Amino acid sequence: MSTENKNYALPIAMMFALFFMIAFVTGLPSPMGVIVAKQFGATNFESQLGFLGNFLAYAFMGIPAGIMLKKIGYKKTALAAIAVGFVGVSVQFLSGQAGSFPVYLIGAFISGFSMCMLNTVVNPMLNTLGGGGNQGNRLLQFGGSINSIGATITPMLVGWLMGAEAGRTIEKANPALFLALGIFALAFVVLSFVKIPEPHLQKAEERKVKNQHSPLSFRHFIFGAIAIFIYVGIEIGIPSTANLYMTAQTTASNPGLGIDATIAGSIVGFYWLLMLVGRLTGASIGAKVSSKAMLITVSSLGLLFILLAIISPKTLTLSVPFMENTVVPVSVIFLVLCGLCTSIMWGGIFNLAVEGLGKYTAAASGIFMVMVCGGGIVPLLQGLVSDHFGYINSYWVMFACLAYMLWYALVGCKNVNKDIPVE
Repeated sequence: MSTENKNYALPIAMMFALFFMIAFVTGLPSPMGVIVAKQFGATNFESQLGFLGNFLAYAFMGIPAGIMLKKIGYKKTALAAIAVGFVGVSVQFLSGQAGSFPVYLIGAFISGFSMCMLNTVVNPMLNTLGGGGNQGNRLLQFGGSINSIGATITPMLVGWLMGAEAGRTIEKANPALFLALGIFALAFVVLSFVKIPEPHLQKAEERKVKNQHSPLSFRHFIFGAIAIFIYVGIEIGIPSTANLYMTAQTTASNPGLGIDATIAGSIVGFYWLLMLVGRLTGASIGAKVSSKAMLITVSSLGLLFILLAIISPKTLTLSVPFMENTVVPVSVIFLVLCGLCTSIMWGGIFNLAVEGLGKYTAAASGIFMVMVCGGGIVPLLQGLVSDHFGYINSYWVMFACLAYMLWYALVGCKNVNKDIPVE
């Protein structure tokens, strides 16, 4: 490892820690959706409102977060984000004490502001520390692997805490919320003493200069921003609806599987675990295989898995590995396998979309964060379809989304605006 890389080791480690925090807190609405469906009698549509609250905050905070990045830098933006996140999780804790669904949604909304600000920091930071290109993508994939660990733990932990159906209340999730609060507090203290490079921090005179162009001047970035909107919806929608499908009781209009929440949470955890496997694989080959090739491969495979999940008969079942006496329809297994596909999409899209943007990268990251609101809107749409046409048929929404991802990887990612100065 070179001296330059050694100097960046601690900032990189700090960015990885923030990736874990983002995943843990962002993953809470999935098992919490199962809780509120039971505790408050919420519909599938309403149970996804936690995601909407979390990700809708990105639409409000994305651009301001990008501006903060340029004016006060990575470190101060991250510290502010951690403080906001502490408040958001605290409000979710209070919602359990009050037994209030609206208070829970407010907490999810506040947490979303924090996650948006943190994402605005960690993605361009890691891409920059890696030097962009394939090496930048490699670091993003490693960061995504840490993200997957947090995402794997969340549904398993909360599912275990919920236990039997009769015990599904927000208060049951308190230990997970306390863990999140502890992570925030520790990260705030550590980050306060860590020196982080500030490559995109603007000087006073630079702020007065009006740029003729913006990230939106680049066609491949616009298509990439749409891809991020859709991708986050895919990543969240697939396991969240699967969790609802497995834990719901069978009805004439929308048959569920009636599986215990602990087991269902563990099965959903396998989805995030496979994301970890995919990201580690992506990180190991990221310096040799282009982001475009990786994105084409996983988009195609994802389309296949979703199609097989939709058309597989419910009577065709498989035993779940490492879980005795647990049998699920093979369609659930195909949905879990999608974790391998969604694993490397974020890093690949980000890397392709900011390629050639130069000085517009920080502003581009802010716009990306606005588009992350797709993680709340797309699952909400899937929940609405699920209420009317059934859990499995709602995955046609995911199929259409993955089709766009494949188009972006094949066609939409080409930079046709190389004449725009970016230095």
